[in-house]
Amino acid sequence: MQPLRRRMLGLIAAAPIVPIAPAVAAVAYPAVQPQTLRFPEDHGAHPAHRIEWWYLTGWLEAVGLAPFGFQLTFFQIRPGIAEANPSRFAPHHLVVAHAALARPQAGHLLHAARTARSMSGLVGASEGDCDVRLDRWRLWRQAAHFKADVDAGEFALQLAFGPTGAPLLHGEGGYSQKAPGAEHASQYVSLPQLPVRGRVRVAERALNVSGKAWFDHEWSSSLMHPDAAGWDWTGINLHDGSALMLFRMRRHDGGALWHGGTLQRADGVIQHFGPADVAWQVQREWHSPRSGVRWPVSQSVRFAGRTISLTPLMDDQELDTRSTTGAIYWEGAVRALEGGREIGRGYLELTGYDKTLRL
Repeated sequence: MQPLRRRMLGLIAAAPIVPIAPAVAAVAYPAVQPQTLRFPEDHGAHPAHRIEWWYLTGWLEAVGLAPFGFQLTFFQIRPGIAEANPSRFAPHHLVVAHAALARPQAGHLLHAARTARSMSGLVGASEGDCDVRLDRWRLWRQAAHFKADVDAGEFALQLAFGPTGAPLLHGEGGYSQKAPGAEHASQYVSLPQLPVRGRVRVAERALNVSGKAWFDHEWSSSLMHPDAAGWDWTGINLHDGSALMLFRMRRHDGGALWHGGTLQRADGVIQHFGPADVAWQVQREWHSPRSGVRWPVSQSVRFAGRTISLTPLMDDQELDTRSTTGAIYWEGAVRALEGGREIGRGYLELTGYDKTLRL
């Protein structure tokens, strides 16, 4: 990167996110509602909404090494301030990116985060197809593949995902309710069972890797339900070729506010789950020595007459992203067991265990 361009990006990222013009009326964000999604257009950005994210997780293998996990997430946030300001420095949108590697030999996550306000050519998310960039971090779609290029210093990812199949639409054609009330919903699309190949640089080694990934794309304008503290979510690529997503929104007292999920069988048949169809139970907690949070890193989930256990690749998969999102969360590679036998691999996400999550 040219020195001036590097300095400009540093100023963009470091500048306080405040309007330089007088405050304006609150933004009327559009609500999500049942609609027909179209691809590849809906792989792209929906900048009118309050928040949107593109999320990739998976398990990777390299010759001579134990399997390990990776996570890459790009967020686009519309803060709703200074929207009438025509300056290219005005914070019309913010882009946040998180990347992490879960390597058992390290014993903890390697992770990095970036944030900056949108600026043409440097930071932003394109409409019409997936192309999200935060300077030298980028996620984009090319033909039947998604590609990621991230250099986090301590580690780097250059990965290709696909070829992709038909998108998996959660809820009602992609309209996924998250709590009582139609306003508490998102548009939610997944691409599970994604073959992934590429290179990972870590610990001064360049590794040729392959594996399976899970892609999520979600956008919404709603805030968290006032009774919700956070959520538990899992996306599992099952070894028989099917794919399973389950979530629960938790109340402040730890009880369930809402459940949901989707099972896509290997033959393409899809089954959706509602609030009465899913139940989570903690099996084991891990106490973080850094944050003091007790994370339920091992859980069992009951759905459709089945019960699976989620067991972590390693306990310490905590991410402290208070500098970019204000949150501490646990995002970890897990194995799915049924009857004591491994039936799949994926990721488990836990939020709101330290304090109520605010979006």
